[in-house]
Amino acid sequence: MILGIGLTGGIGSGKSTVAAIFEVLGIPVYYSDDAAKKIMNNDTILRKKIIANFGKDAYHDGILNRSYLGKQVFNNKEKLALLNSLVHPATIRDGIEWMQRQTTPYAIKEAALIFESGSQKGLDYVIGVYAPESLRIDRTVRRDHITAEAVKLRMQNQMNEEEKMKLCNFIIHNDEEQPILPQVLSLHEQLLELAKNKLLVSKK
Repeated sequence: MILGIGLTGGIGSGKSTVAAIFEVLGIPVYYSDDAAKKIMNNDTILRKKIIANFGKDAYHDGILNRSYLGKQVFNNKEKLALLNSLVHPATIRDGIEWMQRQTTPYAIKEAALIFESGSQKGLDYVIGVYAPESLRIDRTVRRDHITAEAVKLRMQNQMNEEEKMKLCNFIIHNDEEQPILPQVLSLHEQLLELAKNKLLVSKK
C-alpha cells in the first residue's frame, strides 16, 4: 500500500525544484498543473463544461486556448472559482488513479492548490515548501518576465502562505539560507520509514 504525499507551496516557493530532487531519488511525481492541461484538452465531458461556461473561444482548433481562458479568469475571482470547480475534481480523480498505479514506497502529488482544492483528503501527508514573500516575488518576476504587481495579483488567488504552512505535516525551507538538498534527503528517509510502517499495519 503506497504512501501518498502532497507537495505544495505558493508561487515562486521552489516546489518544482524540490520535486525534481525527489525524482532523482527515484520517487515518482505527479505534476498537477501539467496533468490539468492535458485533462482540459482530452476529457470530453470537461471540454463541454468549459465551453458551456466560457464560450467556444475557450478552444482553438480543438486545443485549449490558454490565453483566452487566462484573460477570462485573470483578476476575476468568481470566474476563477468556477473554472477551478470544473477542473479540480477531474484532476483529483486522475491523481488518485495515477497514485494507485505507482509501485514505489511513496509517491508525490505536486500542486499549488492542494488545500484549496481539497485534494489533501486523499493523501497521507503534505510537505510545504516555504520561502519569504519578497523572495517568491523576485523569483517569479525573473522566471515569468512579469511585473511584481502581476505576481502579487496571482498571489491573491492562493491561500496565505503562513496559513498554508500550518496545515502541512513537513516544511522545507527554500529561503536561500538553508540548503534544500539535506532537508529533502532527511525527509526522504522519514517518508521511507513511514511508508514501511504503513505497509506493516496494512498486513496485520
